[in-house]
Parts: sequence; structure tokens; C-alpha cells
Amino acid sequence: MQLQQRINAFVKLGEKLNSTLQNEKELFETASAHNGWFTLENLEFALKSWNEALSEENINQWLKDYTIPETDPKTVAIIMAGNIPLVGFHDFISVLITGNHVLAKLSSHDTILLPFIAEKLIEIEPGFKDRIEFTDGRLTNFDAVIATGSNNTARYFDYYFGKYPHIIRKNRNSVAVLSGEETQEQLKGLANDIFRYFGLGCRNVSKIFIPKEYNFDPFFNAMFSWKEIINNNKYINNYDYNKAVYLMSDIDLLDNEFMLLKEDSNYSSPISVVFYEYYDSIDSLKNNLRENSEQIQAVVSNTELPNAIPLGNAQTPQLWDYADGVDTVEFLLNL
Repeated sequence: MQLQQRINAFVKLGEKLNSTLQNEKELFETASAHNGWFTLENLEFALKSWNEALSEENINQWLKDYTIPETDPKTVAIIMAGNIPLVGFHDFISVLITGNHVLAKLSSHDTILLPFIAEKLIEIEPGFKDRIEFTDGRLTNFDAVIATGSNNTARYFDYYFGKYPHIIRKNRNSVAVLSGEETQEQLKGLANDIFRYFGLGCRNVSKIFIPKEYNFDPFFNAMFSWKEIINNNKYINNYDYNKAVYLMSDIDLLDNEFMLLKEDSNYSSPISVVFYEYYDSIDSLKNNLRENSEQIQAVVSNTELPNAIPLGNAQTPQLWDYADGVDTVEFLLNL
């Protein structure tokens, strides 16, 4: 396959994902039954996001600054996380679009969607058939590794795969920087950044930075756009548990009956909890963010912070928004 064939195939795949949204309710129900965090709404959101991302314009924009040679393909092992639906799909398409072979090890929490989508891709372009392999066993016969997991599993990955060219991703979280001047619509966008996927993704906002004397009323009013999240048993069990632990420890909380706000300097908050921290000035905040950059996936804000994305856009990254800021395509082209 030439590069243009691969591009054409992914454009058609993006279009097919739209029909999947309409016609594959049984697929969604199976995936949701397999993992209680994968609600039908979140599964549909994930596929709709990829449907929109895989346009010809977006793919060409993504690849325009690379020179992708048609050389001997490498086999790239991808160890996927299972925290949100299709979390490893960007790595999957990056390996294939650069002409390489995928050897994928799926998380036990997300085994339904990607094999189904891979079948659709092969139907569109049979040349991919010999370039995609899923395995449950030990990874062998590969040239490079892309692995995503927790800080603990990252140490394991380093030990076993350190001798290979690799990208190993650890825990990261996203943060929001508020000025107090945000509109209700912007704050509702922030609610999406916080609650989509129940806060389980690295692009979920787990912490907000706010100015002194911040008025929380508009913030909580906007959060109520997600009040139905309380109907998910797994989520509300986490909320009840975390609230009980904090109250027994006599920790001050702000509580709206389905989310907890806790003043904390850390970045990674438990499910149903958002940390907050006051800042004195934008300059001091910039230093804070810079010093903790390895813990931060994305910064959402309507202030003039470098590389910040608008409130509400955390869960719809572009193809060129690389996890951890590591250019996956560049890595693959340098193998």
C-alpha cells in the first residue's frame, strides 16, 4: 500500500464509524456489559469524536510536515490501557499510517471496540490484513514498543522493554485555569472536561486553579449540567466512599451531592473529586505548571496561557495533539 491508499482507507473508516453509531447498538451493549464504565453515551461520544477526527482535511493537516518513506515496515507492539473507550486508537492509526505493522495487546477492560473497527478497516482496505495482529499472550517478534499504563506499570514496562525503541506513558491529568470571568457556557464546557468518561482519562480535568476570593456559585451552577452522572452506580459508589473517607479525616470539602471539591496541591484526584488550588498571579502559576509539566496532559483555560486549549475542548483532541507531548509519528519514522 502507498501512503495515499492508507489515507483514503482511514477517511473511509471515519465515515463508516458514523454508520456504526447508527447501526451497531448490540456492539455498544456488549462493550458496556463488559465494562460498566463504558456507558452507551460515552461509547457513542468516542466513536463520534473519531468520526470527526478522521476527515481527509484533518489527516492531511496531521501528516503535512512529515516525510513518510515507503520502506521496510517495522512491527510495533502497542500495549493499550483500558481506562476510556479506544484510548489506544491514536497509536494504532499512527503505526499503520506510517506503513508499519501493529501488534496490539488490548487491556482486558477494552476488548470489544478496536477488533471490530480493525475488521471494518480491513474490509475497506484488505492490504491491512497482514499488518494488524491482536495477541493475548506474551509479546514477541517486534521492533519497538508503545505502552500506556499507570506509574506502577510504567516501571514494569521500563524493565521489560527498555532495550527496544519505546514510548512509555505514565499517569497524567489535565488542569483548568479559571479567572472568575468565565461565562456559564464556558463553565458548562469545563463540566464536560471534568465528567466525560467519569474523569478516568488523562485529558479529564482533575484540578482547577482559581484566583483568591473566587466565587464558586457560577462553577457549581454549571456543574449541574452533569447531575445525571449520579445515576451511574460505579460513579456514585466512588463519590460515597471518598466523601466518607474525607469526612472521617475531618477534611474541609465543597460538595454539590455528586462531586467533591478539595483544596489540594496534588494533580491526580480520585473519581468524583476535583482538587483546587488558589494562585496569586498568572506568572507564578506559569512557573507552577512548568515545574509540574510531567504530571499534566493538557491545560484548559480561556486565559492567555501558552498552549492552553479552550474550556470544553479537552476530550476532542486533534490528530496532532500527542499524548505527553511525544510526537508518535516522528518516533515511528525514526525507527
